[in-house]
Parts: sequence; structure tokens; C-alpha cells
Amino acid sequence: MWHHRAWPGGSLPARERLRAYAGWCTAVEGNTTFYATPTRETVASWAEQTDPDFRFVLKLPKVVTHQHRLAGGDEALRVFLDAIEPLGRRAHALWIQLPASFGPTDVPALAGFLRRLPAAHRYAVEVRHPAFFADPGEVRALERTLGTVGAEWIPFDTTAFFATPPRSDAERDAWLKKPRTPLRTRALTDRPVVRYLGRDDPARTVEGWQPWLDVVTGWLREGRSPTFFVHTPDNADAPDLARRFHQQVRARLPDVAPLPEPAPLGPATLF
Repeated sequence: MWHHRAWPGGSLPARERLRAYAGWCTAVEGNTTFYATPTRETVASWAEQTDPDFRFVLKLPKVVTHQHRLAGGDEALRVFLDAIEPLGRRAHALWIQLPASFGPTDVPALAGFLRRLPAAHRYAVEVRHPAFFADPGEVRALERTLGTVGAEWIPFDTTAFFATPPRSDAERDAWLKKPRTPLRTRALTDRPVVRYLGRDDPARTVEGWQPWLDVVTGWLREGRSPTFFVHTPDNADAPDLARRFHQQVRARLPDVAPLPEPAPLGPATLF
């Protein structure tokens, strides 16, 4: 997610863009690993461009989660785990995003899969089936399954996005593709992960995340260490918006460490 042309460093050579992004934000979603596993050499370059405390939340390969639905794809998983090893502790969580058809009857498959995973990593699961949000019994069953291995439940908050009809091409595209999942704000571990989708209008994005300020500051006061990702339909302003969210949290909790000051990306001048 650091290769967006509109983002800081978007015009730099590919091997330098992550370093520029890491000057703005201290965590990133590894969404491309869903489609293809990078080489160890590529991942080693990611480690070289980031500080030891930088957080990668890396999505497991599609062949494991969607094609085999956690009941196969062992070789693809082995290759993925080997490839990300150079990140070390930068691999903050491995993200298991499940298809919308993966419902309560599939939870035993998830339980078995989680038990087989190496304990060296932390895991976070994103579900999209409506029953996991509407049926209290299914919510409790999934929470118990995740709790047995210390896995987190990632909420993808799209409530602000779907509150009013789309107004741009990017919003209309997202309207057809993004899940309509209810708001969930319960953390299961000391390292919750949140994905928030706003609108292309920054003011509406900021308005929509206001409830999360209470949640995130509450988690911080409890001693948790949350990771909060900000999306918009076109994602052009996402890094700047993420910094604004962080600033609003710090306004409530000044002891929260500041984000890095972005380094100038252009050539040095005398003026």
C-alpha cells in the first residue's frame, strides 16, 4: 500500500517509496501479499527501509484463505512464512481475511487452522459474513475460537462510508465492492487492529471517525497498543488523514509518541 502515486514518495523509484511512506506513518497494510508472495530479498529491502518498530500487517495469500478456505494451501503458506522472515518483529500481525461466504459453520476450520500456525507470529482475523455481527451466539463462538490462540478480530468499519450515497467515481466503485458490516469496537487482545473507510471528502472522513477517538484513547489508557488504518475510496489523502487521526488522539493523550516528521522529498535548494 505504499506505492500509491498520490502518496509521499510516489514519484520515487520503487525501492525508495516505502522509506518515504515510513516518514509519514509507522504501520502499513500488506495487501499485495494476498495476490502474490514477495521474495525474501524483496522483504529484506522492506526491513532495510523501516525502523525496527515499524508495523507490517500482512495479508495471508488468497490461495490459503479463499481458494482452499483454510483447508489446504500448505505449501503456499510455508513459502509466505519463509518470505516474511526478514521482517522479524516488524511483522506486527498476520492478517487472515476471510471471504463473505465463510460463515459460522466454517469456524471449526478456522480453529484448526489457527492451532496449526506457528506461535512465533500474532494473528488477526477479518470476517465478513453477516451472522458474525447479527447473532450474539455466533459472535461469542468466534471470539472464543480467536481467544484460544490469542488472535485478534479486525473490524472493517464501513458505516460512515455507507451512511450517504456515493458522489464520485471512486465512491461508486467502492459502493459496489466494500462490505456493509456493522460497527464493532471490542478488542480481544492488547494489540487491536482497525480498518476504517471514510469518504473522498476529508471533512466527512474526519466526522465519521469521531467515535473511534473514544475507543482508541480508551484502549491506550488500558495499556493496549492499537493500530488504526485510514482508507478512503481513492486513498489519495490516506497518509495525511492517518496523521490527522493520530494528532487528534494525541490531543487527548499527550503522552502518545508523535509520528515522525516527514523528510523533504524534493532536491535541496537555496530558497
